[in-house]
Amino acid sequence: MSLTEDIKDFALDLGYSQVGVTGVAGFPEYQEELKSRYEQYAFFIEGPRKPIAGADPKSIMPSAQSIITVVYDYSKESFPESLVGKIGRLYLSRSYNAPEHRINGARHRLMREFLERNGCQVAQGICVPERLTAARAGIVTYGRNTFAFAEGIGSFIILYSFVVDAELDYDEPTITLNCPVKCSSCIEACPTGAIYEPLKMDPRRCIAFNTFSTRDGVPGGITSYIAPEIREKMGTWIHGCDICQEVCPRNKERLKAELPPNEFLTRVAKDLDLPRILNLSDELYIKRIQPLMYNYIQEKRYFQRNAAIALGNTGDPQFIPHLAQAMQDREDLVRGYAAWALGRIGGGRAKQTLEASLGRETSEFAKREIEAALSVS
Repeated sequence: MSLTEDIKDFALDLGYSQVGVTGVAGFPEYQEELKSRYEQYAFFIEGPRKPIAGADPKSIMPSAQSIITVVYDYSKESFPESLVGKIGRLYLSRSYNAPEHRINGARHRLMREFLERNGCQVAQGICVPERLTAARAGIVTYGRNTFAFAEGIGSFIILYSFVVDAELDYDEPTITLNCPVKCSSCIEACPTGAIYEPLKMDPRRCIAFNTFSTRDGVPGGITSYIAPEIREKMGTWIHGCDICQEVCPRNKERLKAELPPNEFLTRVAKDLDLPRILNLSDELYIKRIQPLMYNYIQEKRYFQRNAAIALGNTGDPQFIPHLAQAMQDREDLVRGYAAWALGRIGGGRAKQTLEASLGRETSEFAKREIEAALSVS
């Protein structure tokens, strides 16, 4: 049996659903596409992952010969209804860039160690274009929503690639668009218009992006500020968004399947609701938030901000007392977005809370949000 077959067997034994191999020729079209849309993707291009360099693997690792790409199916179990629509399935699955002391991170580590034991040097820190690499390796096709789709699974997958110095047997590419003819469900369903044409997305308008990438200090001029027109369309999402995948006909079968529950998520769901996330305790943050949503956000104030937006979008006056409590949070970011939520809900109680808060507010940002909320409440 060849090394290529040994690698595929081991990957499947680890629990990956599919594995493919391709060469390390560069991806010049991808590089040019990123450069041509620099304004949209400056945060990514200027970030630590260095995607433009990663799209030419040999420029970083001259000895590179092959890329092994694996598919992990994270939709084999059902997700609690109380969390669906708030946290993206990918993050509920804890499979994206998981730390090595958690099961999904350990799987990735075991794959890398297997390759090293079999004489492969494995590159560290090369950010290849995962979806394009997987299509070149023959294990995914494209969707108009920009996601990769694996046969028999759909788009609820995570891709990982390993750049190695071994010359392996390459698979046939599947760089195709396999969506139903003229289907535009994902484009029509996107509330913010982030998917503005097939295979084109402006990430700055994406709900998922706005839940976790709008943080102070992010490259490319990104800050913690979310424009009101985006806030109003975020619904109750606080980390990620699945809308364009939920409406996709190619995911219909998996979404309708009767799947077993994940007992850990069942336990977590009992402790998580929007008011508790808004007024987030350190204990709940460590015990319940971090195990699910460790990928981008390291400060709890951003989760609180997102919960405030979500509560405002419910329009439900029952949440006014929770928002009033948040108006006394030590973080002005939280106070400002709680003010927006009160204005969004409106009514006498909300207005009274805003007026009382304005008199003691010291943050210029929070003051502006309170005044804007009072003008509409």
